[in-house]
Amino acid sequence: MAEISLGYVIHYVENVKSTLDFYCRAFGFEMKFISPDGSYGELITGVTTLSFASNTLAASNFDIVYNKTQLDSPPPGIEIGLITTDVDAFVERALTCGASLVASPKTKPWGQVVAYVRDPDGLLIEICSPIEA
Repeated sequence: MAEISLGYVIHYVENVKSTLDFYCRAFGFEMKFISPDGSYGELITGVTTLSFASNTLAASNFDIVYNKTQLDSPPPGIEIGLITTDVDAFVERALTCGASLVASPKTKPWGQVVAYVRDPDGLLIEICSPIEA
């Protein structure tokens, strides 16, 4: 049987360039690729690529209606998880770059520190420490 792996996650947004800029400034990611028309871009984030595509590109790719992520609407039932050894610093950095705080850093019963912010497009981001095995 063939193997399969998670290659990338795509989040649809209004402005790909400004979203890429936020993630580069807030988390230090590097841009991997942006299409010449700016409708699609990828960030180097480790093993899995974080990608963003414009809502316009989504409309050209498929005919289904989806809920667009907006900061003034409830977040979608999905989040991206970013792992760091300095949760407090990255929460502050994200807030300085335009994120909004959802939940301050809190130590979970299993010892992991977890915080939540929303990016300027409204996507939930979990900023957390590694889970100690």
